[in-house]
Amino acid sequence: MTEKMLKFVNINMQMPKKRAIESRKEDFKEIYNRFINEKAKEQSSRCSQCGIPFCQVHCPLHNNIPDWLKLTAEGRLQEASDLAHSTNNMPEICGSICPQDRLCEGNCVIEKAGHGTVTIGSVEKYITDTAWEKGWIKPIKVFKEINQSIGIVGAGPAGLACAEELRKLGYKITIYDRYDRPGGLLIYGIPNFKLEKFAVERRTDLLKESGVKFIQSCEIGKDVSLDELRKKHDATLIATGVYKPREVDLPGSDLKNIFPAMDFLTASNRKGLGDRVENFDNGTLNAENKNVIIIGGGDTGMDCVRTAIRQNAKSVKCLYRRDRENMPGSAREVYNAEEEGVEFIWLSNPKKFIGESKVSSVLVEKMKLGKVDSSGRKKPEPVPNSDFEMKSEMVIKALGFDPENLPKLFNSQDLSVSEWGTIKINLRTMETNLPGVFAAGDIVRGASLVVWAIRDGRDAATYIKKYLEKKLKKNEKAA
Repeated sequence: MTEKMLKFVNINMQMPKKRAIESRKEDFKEIYNRFINEKAKEQSSRCSQCGIPFCQVHCPLHNNIPDWLKLTAEGRLQEASDLAHSTNNMPEICGSICPQDRLCEGNCVIEKAGHGTVTIGSVEKYITDTAWEKGWIKPIKVFKEINQSIGIVGAGPAGLACAEELRKLGYKITIYDRYDRPGGLLIYGIPNFKLEKFAVERRTDLLKESGVKFIQSCEIGKDVSLDELRKKHDATLIATGVYKPREVDLPGSDLKNIFPAMDFLTASNRKGLGDRVENFDNGTLNAENKNVIIIGGGDTGMDCVRTAIRQNAKSVKCLYRRDRENMPGSAREVYNAEEEGVEFIWLSNPKKFIGESKVSSVLVEKMKLGKVDSSGRKKPEPVPNSDFEMKSEMVIKALGFDPENLPKLFNSQDLSVSEWGTIKINLRTMETNLPGVFAAGDIVRGASLVVWAIRDGRDAATYIKKYLEKKLKKNEKAA
């Protein structure tokens, strides 16, 4: 074992320093400063290089975490970057937005032993940011072009990961996306203070330089049909994600100034990208000087509360029907939100929206936790006679996302979907019931993490390759 490792006994865990609370609330820049080189090496040296790396086991991509930590500790950053990229198409993005406290870092052996986790996400981001700065990350060099093409629907993480893997093999790739910029949720859903947009743009620019073609502002079923894509390409991947907001059916739901989370976040992100956003400029989707209530305790809810703070809301409160211990969002994000002035109203649930034409307050009931339900958590139950009213000029619903009706949207009624609206696939091949049409990411598994979408996109590339090789052999025999 190299003398550069196993230093967790003598060196304490240290995250990159956060920017001062008052200054970070004034802008949308990332809140964590970068590690300097010596700190990255030092923190990497804390890795215990354990026999069973649970950090790797609990990473959806099974990243070779102990190995690139060791390389970083030894100052071999280019090799560390190459290794990180061998299993992950966007290491610096995962380093920024993955809930490491629930995945790799939360399962770190030295964390379980009481020494504090290795700060894996921060090191991962440092490695890759350094690789970009040094010019080590290059466009894909295709050694042999293959005369078969794949059409990918959706320029989010699953579609981008699949496109990169297939382009490396020499296939011709066209990505169709309904938004005006590639990146999907990475561009329009996640705020800059978690993921600055240049990090996404340089990834998509790299794919363009590698020969991947992007067709933006293209709606499948409207501008081009799924059947047309199937005829044009040798294989097709559906990687649209899930964007339909879950609704809360309560009295007063039709009042103005009650918005889905994605409407609020997209307006803010577009403004940050320099777009003209009428509903932001006229104050409709701007939280400034408003008492804001966010309903929901997931990561999207945390993005909303922290965005509202930066828009200079008068107050920001988050309603969640369970307690802190049962909150689905990252504990680190909850702590950051509290630091910035967000008030969490635990064990609370909206009962009614009050107002004449616009919402002016929310009637809330207190909850208690009962027996464990199908989710494995205690089921929240209303506390009788516990209602109270909270003033609010803006309510944001962050209750999660469901799939859109893709058979109808794509004008392809033969496409099989599950009872939840997700696309059905053969789990052994990731192929849908339509020959040559594959699906990956949230549109198959439901709303999930970016890292899972990347994993699904990479897996889809493997199965599409096998399908195309089989198809080519069949055509050669027929000829």
